[in-house]
Amino acid sequence: MDAEQHGQSWIEREFFKFSGSGNDFIIMDNRDGALSDPDIAAEVALLCRRKASIGADGLILIEKSPIADFAWRFFNADGGEAEMCGNGGRCAARFAFMQGIAGREMSFQTRAGIIRASILDHRRVKLQMTSPHSLKLDYELDLGQGKPFIVSSINTGVPHVVLFTEDLEACPVVSMGRTIRYHNYFKPAGTNANFVCASGADQVSIRTYERGVEDETLACGTGSVAAALIAARKGLVSSPVSVLTRGGERLVIHFNLSGDEFDQVFLEGDTNLVFSGYVKQEAFVI
Repeated sequence: MDAEQHGQSWIEREFFKFSGSGNDFIIMDNRDGALSDPDIAAEVALLCRRKASIGADGLILIEKSPIADFAWRFFNADGGEAEMCGNGGRCAARFAFMQGIAGREMSFQTRAGIIRASILDHRRVKLQMTSPHSLKLDYELDLGQGKPFIVSSINTGVPHVVLFTEDLEACPVVSMGRTIRYHNYFKPAGTNANFVCASGADQVSIRTYERGVEDETLACGTGSVAAALIAARKGLVSSPVSVLTRGGERLVIHFNLSGDEFDQVFLEGDTNLVFSGYVKQEAFVI
């Protein structure tokens, strides 16, 4: 398909490329509402292609909100729209502060609810997550390997499965993660899959297969939160929990736990502004 058949409203639009703990995002100011094409999912997928276009794990549109400093639309790399993304939320907060859209203390509207964020310093952002729900501990899941695996799950803005392992390096994250992501038990929406190793009273390591990206990513904010909360509920760690991501950065998860209930859940970590530019028509060439 020719580039001219896609993305007319995106051409010469300014974008900013951010990275949060190894997750990278294209962010654009859409408060004028111009980016609302019927084919937006397909256009986002084209822009997120690595090597052929800008490339990213996701794309974020900053929009107007009547009840918060701004609203966002978050798209995964496949063009599917998701409720929440922790690392993307931190990058969006820093972008909004840089652009004068919000102050150091801000709130923004998502499909998962109102999110609050604080800009701690030049790069570091602390994000209050939505209230976790649907916690289910230690149940069997048949992954077609001759024996059931014991997993736990929780929704931290989006659904996550957590599987604990003693050898994170040897774990087949992509193949097993894909099996979990598309498992009949989690249909129709599917789930993210996290492989976790507890390595101390306040630390876990994690590898994540992300729904929508359909691959292992260097980090996942909501997945890191899910891992920390489930590890805490199992008595393995206590708040605050340091989560070592595949990309090498440590995210810090703060929370209160009372019985099976979590509140005051925060995700803290650094963000990087990588580059900015303007979308060209050839970014949509297939």
